[in-house]
Amino acid sequence: MKKIAIIGVGQTKQERNKKHQNFAEMVYEATQLALNDAGIDIKDVDNVITVSNDFWDGRTISSMAVQDAAGAFEKNVSTVEGDGTFGAYYAMARILSGSYKNTLVVAHSKGSESDTNLITNGMFEPIFTRPLGLDNITSAALQAQSYMHTFNIKEEDLAAVSVKNHKNALKNPNAQIAKDLTIEDVMRSKKYADPLKLYDISPISDGAAAILISGDAFTKKLKGGKAKPVYVKGAGFCSDAYDLGLRDLARSPALKSAAKTAYKMAGIKSAKDEIQLAEVYDAFSYMELMWYEGLGFCKEGKGADFLRSGITQATGRLPVNASGGCLSAHTVIAAGLIRIIEAALQIRGDAGERQVKKKINTALAHGINGPCAQSHCVWVLSREK
Repeated sequence: MKKIAIIGVGQTKQERNKKHQNFAEMVYEATQLALNDAGIDIKDVDNVITVSNDFWDGRTISSMAVQDAAGAFEKNVSTVEGDGTFGAYYAMARILSGSYKNTLVVAHSKGSESDTNLITNGMFEPIFTRPLGLDNITSAALQAQSYMHTFNIKEEDLAAVSVKNHKNALKNPNAQIAKDLTIEDVMRSKKYADPLKLYDISPISDGAAAILISGDAFTKKLKGGKAKPVYVKGAGFCSDAYDLGLRDLARSPALKSAAKTAYKMAGIKSAKDEIQLAEVYDAFSYMELMWYEGLGFCKEGKGADFLRSGITQATGRLPVNASGGCLSAHTVIAAGLIRIIEAALQIRGDAGERQVKKKINTALAHGINGPCAQSHCVWVLSREK
């Protein structure tokens, strides 16, 4: 693959309700942070991709309302409705086409101004499934039950993910919920849909994120500047069946396929040995355990054992969600892009207090779309070209 780099990143603080900022103001903040991080001006950017969703924004063509704030005037503009990792993938494809030297990708969402249950109920088939009242939480509970029953996973195993990630968030100034929890705290928290409790579920958040992706020719011009390029070594995505009844909810073949594509592109032979840090989309605690398995970090059904081994701790061999993950702050649409940003910052050594102690050369970032993670997008990032 041609050399593609992330040359600038920016993210707002994720909060329960950003009353002081509207959609455009959040996007402008994230955009300016990414441009400043790269040491370039908006005039140097020739392509802009905005990532949003009409349902979450509560208006049609929601992306159009933020394009001025993203500096899209007189530039080629396109939009993606879905997770930010997919928007970034589209940006990478545009650069690889040879038509653009670089691309700004901006994602935003304001969960505080949305009805999460109503919106996520709209994910399902409208005639037979939607009237059942399924939403993101109840459908995730079905998947969690399927996973736990199939592999003899305990609720305490899910709680251990929550404990780890909420504690990691204590060092992340952009996180929304940072707590030093115990497994007992998680187990005693309010149950929403068996087996999912308050601390097993990611919060509703407002925020925005932006990255600048560059082709090699433009990246080389930045030498001597403040930019610290992080190179994209591989990326892949795959979607499973739409209807939950047509899927094995205890497993994720779509994630395995997306990871296989990304690993092959990056030359990764053994993910558990060669990936040094991962930022995965943990909308619910059980998901992180499933993603360990789908990403090839451990054998199928062994995600809980992998967590208990300590490998995924911030001080372990393969830290996972050192940022606190989505369990500590979940801005829908921007969440996957934030996973890319956090992985890139760790590689650069710019993650602040949440920086892991060992030097990170190769990291993974992951995003999802759809009910019970119907679709997955996997990125392998590196310090080296």
